[in-house]
Amino acid sequence: MTHLKAPVAKKEPKTLEMHGDIRIDDYYWMNNREDAEVIAHLEEENAYYAALSDHTKNFQEVLFKEMKGRIKEDDSSVPYKNNGYWYITRFETGQQYPIYGRKKESLEAQEEIIFDGNEMAEGHDFFNLGGLSISPNNELAAFGVDTVSRRQYTLRVKNLKTGETYNDTIENTTGGAVWANDNKTLFYTKKDPVTLRADKVYKHILGTTEKDDKLIFHEKDDTFGTYVYKTKSKKFIIIGSYSTLTSEYQVLPANNPNGKFEIFSARERGLEYSIAHYGEDFYILTNKDGATNFKLMKTKEGLTSSEFWSSFIPHREDVLLEDIDIFKDFYVLSERHNGLNKLKIIRWDGTDSYYLPFDSETYTAYVGTNPDFDTEVLRYGYNSMTTPSSTIDFDMNTRDKEIKKEQEVLGGKFDKGNYIEKRVWATARDGIKVPMSLVYHKKTLLGTDCPPILQYAYGSYGATIDPYFSTVRLSLLDRGFVFAIAHIRGGQYLGRPWYEDGKLLNKKNTFTDFVDCSKFLIEEGYTNEQHLYAMGGSAGGLLMGAVINMAPKLYNGIVAQVPFVDVVTTMLDDSIPLTTGEYDEWGNPNEKSYYDYMKSYSPYDNVQAQEYPNMLITTGLHDSQVQYFEPAKWVAKLRELKTDSNLLLLDINMEAGHGGASGRFESLKEVAKEYAFLLDLEGKTD
Repeated sequence: MTHLKAPVAKKEPKTLEMHGDIRIDDYYWMNNREDAEVIAHLEEENAYYAALSDHTKNFQEVLFKEMKGRIKEDDSSVPYKNNGYWYITRFETGQQYPIYGRKKESLEAQEEIIFDGNEMAEGHDFFNLGGLSISPNNELAAFGVDTVSRRQYTLRVKNLKTGETYNDTIENTTGGAVWANDNKTLFYTKKDPVTLRADKVYKHILGTTEKDDKLIFHEKDDTFGTYVYKTKSKKFIIIGSYSTLTSEYQVLPANNPNGKFEIFSARERGLEYSIAHYGEDFYILTNKDGATNFKLMKTKEGLTSSEFWSSFIPHREDVLLEDIDIFKDFYVLSERHNGLNKLKIIRWDGTDSYYLPFDSETYTAYVGTNPDFDTEVLRYGYNSMTTPSSTIDFDMNTRDKEIKKEQEVLGGKFDKGNYIEKRVWATARDGIKVPMSLVYHKKTLLGTDCPPILQYAYGSYGATIDPYFSTVRLSLLDRGFVFAIAHIRGGQYLGRPWYEDGKLLNKKNTFTDFVDCSKFLIEEGYTNEQHLYAMGGSAGGLLMGAVINMAPKLYNGIVAQVPFVDVVTTMLDDSIPLTTGEYDEWGNPNEKSYYDYMKSYSPYDNVQAQEYPNMLITTGLHDSQVQYFEPAKWVAKLRELKTDSNLLLLDINMEAGHGGASGRFESLKEVAKEYAFLLDLEGKTD
């Protein structure tokens, strides 16, 4: 391995004071992406990473080709029908971006190309097409384009009959738009240009300019964001306002785009709800009156304030009610019990109800794309850690199912019988049982050979990482790695209380759960400290930063993807995207109790003179979710203080943002880098 002098960032002390507490940030100067000195430092880090990973360059290419070789290049989605057309997304061999097409009435009809992402991406280092929305008369398509990776989309409209893209151009939107039923009025959401908070909903009339657009709603509370959508019934256009703890909606008949939006039920702090429409009623999924795991309520169209809501499905202590999907004769509940997805089908007339049967303990099941009301067929998806994804059509009357598509794993080597999946339970330090989902090749002997284990988790925002199948992960499993998902507190794997117990002043439970899961894997003899690895991204990158400060000797290597690590400084800077909307997740450090608690775990603030594991840290220069300077500063401080000679590598994508490279296969190159880093530490690069 090449030995080079690691980049040394200059120190320019900046004093940060709050609540009488003084912090010195020597690397605050990195915050300016327009500064040539900052760019030069990032390029020096990239050069250092390239030099120290050069010996794995060929192996990265092997991994990339291997992962790409499992993917069917000329692939397509299962068509779904909406308003008389079958919609299909497909890929062609050698192309990076999808082609969006449709067929009128029959799948035998000639395909009409709506968008070719490959043509649209030409000349751009990054490209993303989002928010595709078809007008009610099927003649127009609104769409958003991002070519920077800051998630700021330019909204355009295309005539699908003539192929003309209109001059209507709206900048700095969320990408999506909603058509009124007149086929000429669009409602869309714009972002604050500094914080990137979605804060304004506008109305646009085709053929006019952006400056003519009318502001419909301004969400002035900077802890909220806003968005707009249309109900599945097509009857209403809805403006939603959301924060971590509170929801509010406004409703407008889609036939009356010039009317006034009416408040559905005024926001009450701590009251969360979402709404679905059917017949003359609204159905409300809500935590009203202490329904921690949510319940379903019902109300008439004209009586939507919360005092008029009546119980439809009561709250259950042991079941998290996640969603409702509505059809003409049935409704479908998405539930979670003991960590496992459940889909319950119920007739509106009450004559029948049943659950879809699932057998494994490490599966993911979810309701798929079902835009049509008047159908007896439910489309759902299923996969497990050993079973490729399937798209399934289920007749809710006859209970017959048809697998419309099973994910193909090319290359001729995959056999699901070669892999083992299981769920185990670790005991956290406070006695709570924490589940983990494991998958490994049957030739890998747990508890005998001390195989390498890659432990992954997220653990924030109530986001649940369900056990899922991955073709790229096979490159680790086939080389003897075990992959483990730790379902730690901060997610909702075991219901809403699981989330509540891993946020705000309980946030450290997220980190200690992960550490205790790691200790379980070692104590049970599954592996040891020399072969245990950890990975997490974004808020999961914060998790990585926290656990290596707390228990650095448990891990041989860490991959921290776009990590949120400078928690206190970021949460005190309300000009940074997302900050104010995060107060109910992390706390508001302008209040001393939250400041002190955050500071006690913030990875950047708690770097100390100690040995750290081998580390690969990734970021994107244009990241709008976690700014590039957080990982850059973190690496600089780690270089200054760590006492070991282990690897510390920072890989910056200078063209991308939070999601990494665009393009179907370019993102695989980033995965190949991460896997090569891990496999190299295990001496498995032959």
